[in-house]
Amino acid sequence: MHARESQDEGVVRKVAIASMLGTILEWYDFFLYGFTAALVFGKLFFPTYSALAATLASFGTLAVGFVARPLGGVLFGHFGDRLGRKRMLVITISVMGGSSFLIGVLPGFASIGIAAPVLLTLLRFLQGIGLGGEWGGAVLLAIEHSPARRQGFYGSLVQLGAGIGLALATAILMGSSAFLDQRALVAWGWRIPFLCSIVLLAIGLYIRLKVEETPAFRRMQQSGNVIRMPIVALLRDYPREIACTTALYLGGITVPFYTVWVFLIYYSTAVLHFNRTEVLLGVVLNNVLLLAATLGGGAISDRIGRRAPYLAAVVALALAAFPFFWVAGRGDVGWVWLAMFMFGAPQWLAWGVLPALFAEYFPTNLRYTGISLGSQLATIIGGFVPLFAAATLAKLGTWPVSMLVVACEVLAIFTLIRMKPAPSAAGLSAETA
Repeated sequence: MHARESQDEGVVRKVAIASMLGTILEWYDFFLYGFTAALVFGKLFFPTYSALAATLASFGTLAVGFVARPLGGVLFGHFGDRLGRKRMLVITISVMGGSSFLIGVLPGFASIGIAAPVLLTLLRFLQGIGLGGEWGGAVLLAIEHSPARRQGFYGSLVQLGAGIGLALATAILMGSSAFLDQRALVAWGWRIPFLCSIVLLAIGLYIRLKVEETPAFRRMQQSGNVIRMPIVALLRDYPREIACTTALYLGGITVPFYTVWVFLIYYSTAVLHFNRTEVLLGVVLNNVLLLAATLGGGAISDRIGRRAPYLAAVVALALAAFPFFWVAGRGDVGWVWLAMFMFGAPQWLAWGVLPALFAEYFPTNLRYTGISLGSQLATIIGGFVPLFAAATLAKLGTWPVSMLVVACEVLAIFTLIRMKPAPSAAGLSAETA
């Protein structure tokens, strides 16, 4: 019995790691765009605008990806619930990796005029479609292979792809920034990280093609319980669960994430005038260090339940919302690093809990669509955080951003208190026990 259990755990571990490695590329590509939008794209693709208008336009293209993510969640969730998780994950990684490579070879405004920002926006839209369908399938691939007592841990193992992808994207961009002057970075240096996507794409595809479909999905197929139109059934039977997953993802992930890892980079370099390389180094170090928070969140949730660690995370984010910018502006880049940790630690803790928490709210035949749609709807608001912050900064300072964070955390706390797993979704543990 123990030997078989150990063997099964070995299989689950391989599936989770394979899923996580493919996810690294997805998040690497998506995060890289956010950093480059803050540092380069305004000058390259919107050179006829004023500095502020160019920044706002650049962050506007960033937000396009977030508008696209719910569409990707519905599209790939639909086919993922009908045809399988694995097939969709092969497509999503191809869309993401291909779009990022094409951004790396895209000419700027000086070469092709208005076509440059138009094509940039289109490729950003495709990135959003790919990532919108990626996250739900990747975490389900691990969770639906896992024994009930370890679903939180293996779900959080996949989530490491986000922190690693963020650190990797930042490290490559930081290297380009450190060894190139501003003119070279804007002219061609920013392209290097995007071109590297093609290598990561090849590795990710190879790994994902070797992963098997989940036992839970295979049993669903064999039982003939596949739903023809998952989105229709979901909106009819689980509107409350969709709204709740949106609120929890918004407060725990999207708003704090784009406050600290995108807007803070812009704020600390363009407004506080800290050295860009030192700021980016802080992003790398914090995200490597905070991988432990993600794994810890999943592991703790297996022992004491999903709600308590998530609640602790969003309360911490609410308490840090106003001190966050005060700490960042204390006068030394080390304080910026500390501000990153203040927001990063609870955000990545919540990130580790969410896969298992969300999976428990939907049945197998609607689960991919349900967690994808609910989480990606939150990104529409979250994606506009840098745009909102940059637009209000000059006249109002940072307090509107802090207020936005507090409001989203309060919403998440209220939602968590009111939300309970749907009765028809309670079979998750039984499916994988």
